[in-house]
Amino acid sequence: MNLDLSGKHALVCGATEGIGRATAMELAELGASVTLLARRADVLGEIAATLPRAQGQAHGCLVADVADTDALRDAVAALAARTPVHILINNTGGPPGGPAHSASIDAYLDAFRKHLVANQTLVQALLPGMRAVRWGRIVNVISTSVYEPIPNLGVSNTIRGAVASWAKTLSRELGGDGITVNNVLPGYTRTRRLEQILADRSAASGKTRDEVAQAMLATVPAGRFAEAEEPGGVIAFLCSPAAGYVNGQSIAVDGGRMQSI
Repeated sequence: MNLDLSGKHALVCGATEGIGRATAMELAELGASVTLLARRADVLGEIAATLPRAQGQAHGCLVADVADTDALRDAVAALAARTPVHILINNTGGPPGGPAHSASIDAYLDAFRKHLVANQTLVQALLPGMRAVRWGRIVNVISTSVYEPIPNLGVSNTIRGAVASWAKTLSRELGGDGITVNNVLPGYTRTRRLEQILADRSAASGKTRDEVAQAMLATVPAGRFAEAEEPGGVIAFLCSPAAGYVNGQSIAVDGGRMQSI
């Protein structure tokens, strides 16, 4: 199986923690040079220093905020002009919880900008480099809510669905250029996002954090939360040469929790 990413350059968004950080590590293990994108310059530098580094690999950092569309476009375009990017990992923290019907218009617009608009901005900046070599990988980290909406995550459910539809459309447009577009849908994964969900559900229900966690785990056949490296490994596989014929898919990494086929 060809998993070798030597000579490829990956841009990983949301790379300072959780799934983004784990994905950066997995891609570097497969030989890719990795640029980490996030807002915290000090943390980015520390993480970049820990990435595996073999001959020919050169890791770096890009400080940017996905909410600032113009600055994001300029920063990524400058990066691509210096070193073309072959792999894009779109990964951004989810919107705050709450019902869909009571969410403000601004909450929807903010989520739309940080997710779909940011993703589109990144793709447009990096697409010329991918097309030039007729090889590219775009992987979006979204949510199982694409298939089964999650209670009390109204804004997130809405935006994740929009991103999945956008990605499917792109996959059909770009497949002929040797570029694949796929989504990874993490289930309950040990990240700061999970801690936020546990806290929100605990506050809303009056149950302890552990009680909430056990109720969530009762719906997961695997009986445990995922570690960030597990969805990270699936993302890395989708970026590899071995996954060149996987395109336009939304792949759940959820321990079997979803009941839909």
